[in-house]
This record gives sequence, structure tokens and C-alpha cells, in this order.
Amino acid sequence: MDNHPSSPSTQGVARIRGGSVNLSGPGPEVMAASTLRGDKVVNLQGEALGEIEEIMLDVPSGTIAYAVLSFGGVMGIGNKLFAIPWEALTLDADRKCFVLDIDRERLKNAPGFDKDHWPSMADPDWEAQVQAYYGHYRD
Repeated sequence: MDNHPSSPSTQGVARIRGGSVNLSGPGPEVMAASTLRGDKVVNLQGEALGEIEEIMLDVPSGTIAYAVLSFGGVMGIGNKLFAIPWEALTLDADRKCFVLDIDRERLKNAPGFDKDHWPSMADPDWEAQVQAYYGHYRD
């Protein structure tokens, strides 16, 4: 059960499953973005989908725009990168990973990019395409 269920007032934020509020230090509600880099991402079936490569900030709004998921390849070579809407992810604090509700085949066909050819992340058409693919929309 999520500690923070989705509701209209929590749209646009990642959910947190497990863990307890830590009043003596960071996590799981407030964490350094650098500590999330390299975290594993799995789907609902527990299949490995990759890992968090980057956390991208929307500087004007002061929010997380999306996470960059690295998928496939061997030792970072030949991997494909995907922009995953932040609200599409659930942090599983107990397993120390993120959960993304997508099967591996659908992810393989998702709009992606390689490390040397990043899309224009501020392009509203590109953002709408990514949001629609994962079934999440920003207000």
C-alpha cells in the first residue's frame, strides 16, 4: 500500500511505497537527487527495466520534470535512454528501487534517445508525446 496515494492534490509527484518517515534525516520524502542516480527500475512483475541515469529539473517551476532511464546495452554501451515522467514512477523505499508500470516490450518501443543525441527537453510537443506514451499528463 502506498504511503502517499495518488489524488488530485498529488498529481505530478512520484508515489512512495514502504519505508517510514525519517524525522532524523533524509528519505524517503526528501532525498538528494544524486542518491537516486543508479537506482534500479523494475516493472510490476519485478522484471529489471534498467536504472536511473539522471534526474532532470524544471528550473523555472522548481520541480522534477522527469527521470532518465537507461535500458539495455552492456556496461553502458548500446543502451537506450528514456525520459520517464516523474509521476509515472513509484519509489519502493523497502526494496530501494523504483517501480514503473510498463512491460519490457512496451518500454523497448517507447520514444527514446542515445547518450549523444538528447532531444530538446523543453519542447512542449516532445513533452506531450512522452507524457502520453506513459499515460501521465502535467497540468
